[in-house]
Amino acid sequence: MESERDFWWHEEMAAKDISNYCEPEQMDAEDPLFILYTSGSTGKPKGVLHTTGGYLLYTNLTFKWIFDYHDEDIHFCTADIGWITGHSYIVYGPLSAGATSLMFEGVPNYPDPGRFWDIVDKHQVNIIYTAPTVIRALMREGEKWVHKHDLSSLRLLGTVGEPINPEAWMWYHTHVGKEKLPIVDTWWQTETGGILITPLPGAMTLKPGSANRPFPGVVPGIVKEDGSPAETNEGGYLVIEKPWPGILRGMFGDIEGKRFKEVYFSRFPGRYFTGDGARIDKDGDFWLMGRIDDVLNVSGHRIGTAEVESALVSHEKVAEAAVVGYPHEIKGEGIYAFVVLQEGVPSDEALEESLKSHVRKQIGPIAKPDKIQFAQGLPKTRSGKIMRRILRKIAGGETEDLGDISTLADPSVVEELVRNRV
Repeated sequence: MESERDFWWHEEMAAKDISNYCEPEQMDAEDPLFILYTSGSTGKPKGVLHTTGGYLLYTNLTFKWIFDYHDEDIHFCTADIGWITGHSYIVYGPLSAGATSLMFEGVPNYPDPGRFWDIVDKHQVNIIYTAPTVIRALMREGEKWVHKHDLSSLRLLGTVGEPINPEAWMWYHTHVGKEKLPIVDTWWQTETGGILITPLPGAMTLKPGSANRPFPGVVPGIVKEDGSPAETNEGGYLVIEKPWPGILRGMFGDIEGKRFKEVYFSRFPGRYFTGDGARIDKDGDFWLMGRIDDVLNVSGHRIGTAEVESALVSHEKVAEAAVVGYPHEIKGEGIYAFVVLQEGVPSDEALEESLKSHVRKQIGPIAKPDKIQFAQGLPKTRSGKIMRRILRKIAGGETEDLGDISTLADPSVVEELVRNRV
């Protein structure tokens, strides 16, 4: 042993300056808490800054009210802990409320597609919070995997990450919720820190595909290009009129706040610009239409890609679909659909025509896809979001520069899509 280098553990632990109580550091409410990067689904990931007091307060309150938390509940958020959903609703929200939070490392289809339902059964989970893309992937494998397990402990279901199409909502409701459990379809972003628009279970009438109402204290609005309010059921830009405790305070590397102001507050001055499209129905419920880039202008008609995707997924042979626009010399913008079929279903021209006529019948002639590309999978971030900007570049033939793909879960999917572009 060297006296200046080596020490006996038992002597160090018996030292007088060591006690069982470690005094916590007192922080100001606005002291930085963490910097977390966005998923990169719309561009280069942004380092978002959240602060100590407001973020913790907001995740605590939204967790307790939206998930109707009761003492002794077992809460299972299936997200990766490195994304904002994991930060807010695996760690900060549940733990600050004294809840039991179940953490999961892995994928939902290994060793088999019943993995999540096995966890619910084994650990008697009461609340499950997952992504629509996971639900659609498990739908593809069939409901037999759900029915193999006892899910009677569940009393609340949740979705997060992107708008859930009505078909996936109904599958979740019917097979996982046994047509009895409320589903909280939540809308929020890395930048918002916590959930902003959501049903409150038991207090609101649920509508498949709608995020329902703003959380108490949140003041959203839908505006047109010129900033004036949109009409009922008229799609527009989703903005937030007033601040809330969990709002981001800045961005990494943006010392003077120029990019922060430019990205979030310059488009509609005095309001937070979400970058999402939405509409409000006659009952006052919000319907998210996806990122504003996902609203197409086909021959002068505005069509939400989510609507076309939902029509495609309602076909019995389709498991997943992603729709983007591409330059069209007559229509201005054409509709390009990437379609993942149900397990074991072969693709051919007859099925392609069947899908086009199915969309035409469901929505109308203007929404019929111009091109359909059958694919084995879609490019998704590790948080489960479809990276539509990559699909837009593939559809438009800009395959040489696909941009930042560092957050893709499986980059090989992109190579297959580029190779089989139609």
